[in-house]
Amino acid sequence: MDLARFPRRHYSHGPTPLEFLPNFTRALGGPDVWIKRDDLLGLAPGGNKTRKLEFLVADALAKGCDTLVTCGAPQSNHCRLTLSAAVKEGLKCRFVIEERIPGSYRDDASGNHFLFRLFGVESITVVPAGTNMAAAMQQVADELARQGRKAYAIPGGGSNALGGLGYVACAQELQQQTFEQGVRFDHVVVGSGSSGTHGGLLAGFLGNRIDVPIHGVGVSRDPADQAPLVHKEAQAVCDLLGLGLEVPREAVRCVGGYWQPKYSLPNAAMVEAVQLLARTEAILLDPVYTGKIMAGLIGLSRAGTFRKGEKVLFVHTGGAPAVHAYEATLLGR
Repeated sequence: MDLARFPRRHYSHGPTPLEFLPNFTRALGGPDVWIKRDDLLGLAPGGNKTRKLEFLVADALAKGCDTLVTCGAPQSNHCRLTLSAAVKEGLKCRFVIEERIPGSYRDDASGNHFLFRLFGVESITVVPAGTNMAAAMQQVADELARQGRKAYAIPGGGSNALGGLGYVACAQELQQQTFEQGVRFDHVVVGSGSSGTHGGLLAGFLGNRIDVPIHGVGVSRDPADQAPLVHKEAQAVCDLLGLGLEVPREAVRCVGGYWQPKYSLPNAAMVEAVQLLARTEAILLDPVYTGKIMAGLIGLSRAGTFRKGEKVLFVHTGGAPAVHAYEATLLGR
């Protein structure tokens, strides 16, 4: 698959590390667990949205835009990384924040909220749960147009066909790394939320004929609602690339049960996962996304889906700044 025909900015230098987790593996007592360190991608301080923004911001620059407008929930890693890209490119940036849990947005909060202010976000519009986010971003874009400016709207999570190319690139990178390191995985575990990472990676695996199942652990929906979104995203990426293939429904594997009680609200399995990886490998997970995704990997291992001796790859999508907004929860205070 030729990605070179798409404009792209480069915010990272070289592939992210692919590492075995020996201490975590011993503590879990199941499969051999490896990690793809996409938390170490470029843009401060790293995360999966960086791969998507390389293509999205390049498109914005090609169209002569001067402001990036995007959306997310409170403590959004995507918003933080979009702002980081804007600063790097000399662009302005505005957010529309959906307060999915009433009272969860605080302008003076720590974590990503602190970084929003430190990096100099131009404005933040807070809207209630269920708001049409595309329409809300369009209102911001229209306001900027009246000022003689040109906005580029990026969907939540950077999840569209163009953004999904970032995880096609990841699939190609991973294929080269596994060849060089002489390792073959039996399973891949990734987060499944706005669907760009899961769908883009699936498209990349299909296009490169990587025959390894991808398990997407839901962070906001159970499989009946999540799987159609992932399938749609994967198909859109395949179509954009002109692959001429239909994404098989059975290739979309979604895992539910680890995101409850609600998106972003803590649960005991997440706390265990964050503590376990921190105390065995000194690697940080975040409470909203990667902590619940790792809880899914742990749960699937204990249930026998991933067996002893198999190799399981955890794609770490970042989010460490949000840890500081959940200190009392994670330390049991």
